[in-house]
Amino acid sequence: MQSELNTRLCDAVDAAFDRQVAFLSDLTAHPSTRGNEQSAQAFMARELADRKYELDQWQIDVAEIQHLPGFSPVLGPYEDAVNVVGTHRSKTGTGRSLILNGHIDVVPAGPLDMWDTPPFEPRVEDGWLYGRGGGDMKAGLASNLFALDALTACGLAPAADVFFQSVVEEECTGNGALACLARGYTADAALIPEPFSEHLVAAQLGVLWFQVHLKGLPTHVAYAGSGANAIEAAVPLITALHEMEHRWNAAENRTRDYAHMEHALNLNVGKIEGGDWTSSVPAWCVFDVRMGLFPGQSIETAKAEIEQVILDAARQNDFLRNALPEIVYHGFHAEGYALSQDSSAMATSAISALESAHRSATGEDLVREAITATTDARFFGLYADTPALVYGPRAEAIHGFNERVELESMRRVTKATAMFIADWCGVEKL
Repeated sequence: MQSELNTRLCDAVDAAFDRQVAFLSDLTAHPSTRGNEQSAQAFMARELADRKYELDQWQIDVAEIQHLPGFSPVLGPYEDAVNVVGTHRSKTGTGRSLILNGHIDVVPAGPLDMWDTPPFEPRVEDGWLYGRGGGDMKAGLASNLFALDALTACGLAPAADVFFQSVVEEECTGNGALACLARGYTADAALIPEPFSEHLVAAQLGVLWFQVHLKGLPTHVAYAGSGANAIEAAVPLITALHEMEHRWNAAENRTRDYAHMEHALNLNVGKIEGGDWTSSVPAWCVFDVRMGLFPGQSIETAKAEIEQVILDAARQNDFLRNALPEIVYHGFHAEGYALSQDSSAMATSAISALESAHRSATGEDLVREAITATTDARFFGLYADTPALVYGPRAEAIHGFNERVELESMRRVTKATAMFIADWCGVEKL
């Protein structure tokens, strides 16, 4: 019986696949960088409403979530941060409920002349769709939606409540997913189709963002010896942070999922600004840092060590010892999460169901992988006692130039997702 249903679901995905690719192209054309997600969210809301899902759109209120575990501090306003959730309500409620989560926000495109074609004018070529956000992770949103469509095409619906989430803020805080939890959206499991090549994410790192603010003494460059160059003063601090990065990656500090990786934790100086005039010694400098954390590594302990490293390095500098840097935290305060450490019956059952669906869709066993990034899975796994399965299509150059997603991989993931929903939630007639 399940085998027959799987065949019908796969046929339904195939029949709708051209429409799915067109949907992905339309969605990728929305330049939904942070603060500019509204048009893409309006697009998602229309698609969900057209399918008769119960629609919930709301603006995130920082005051409602800032006291919750997992909240990440923000510097800017949230008037433009809107979440969208479409809910399927089961008539029978005989199955297990499910969250299908995906993020609509994308990272900036960078210099446009470094793209072969404009990043928000998606194109399909040789089986790939190119465009910023096509892989990370609008193809995942498409696979979630069209997996549900496949059940509908078969005259069926999940026999449990299913919550389709299109959230903002994943690329900088995760507060969009947190706002969904605060609003009461919980389920027996969550599926997040992030683009990790049809592998199941067994573990993910935590991420910490911070800024270092330096102030120098301005003077004309002709008298630079009497001034203090705030940009150059950043160099020894960055060197000290990289030395800390090396220590954190030492074999004795690695968790089990990352024991085989010599350099899982990456420190990245992602942005630097400073100075006001080419012929003036810069009086100020700000640099932004991203640092990885192992699952189980305390954020507060990590922050304390980071601060100590920066201050110790500053005190060894003739100028900085009298003008100590200021450290400002904003963005990710993300803990690591390891699905591999969840031995609950619910997690075991969810993984088994996905393994079976993946095998049916691909003919291969499901590979488990520890990744060196973070996803919104941590909110479900750490703060809602909900196993979070991260499983999505193959993509390349995410966060880079000429980002692309493999369309046949998206097709396979859509089929696997449809079969997983049918198994996990059960089915009922429309």
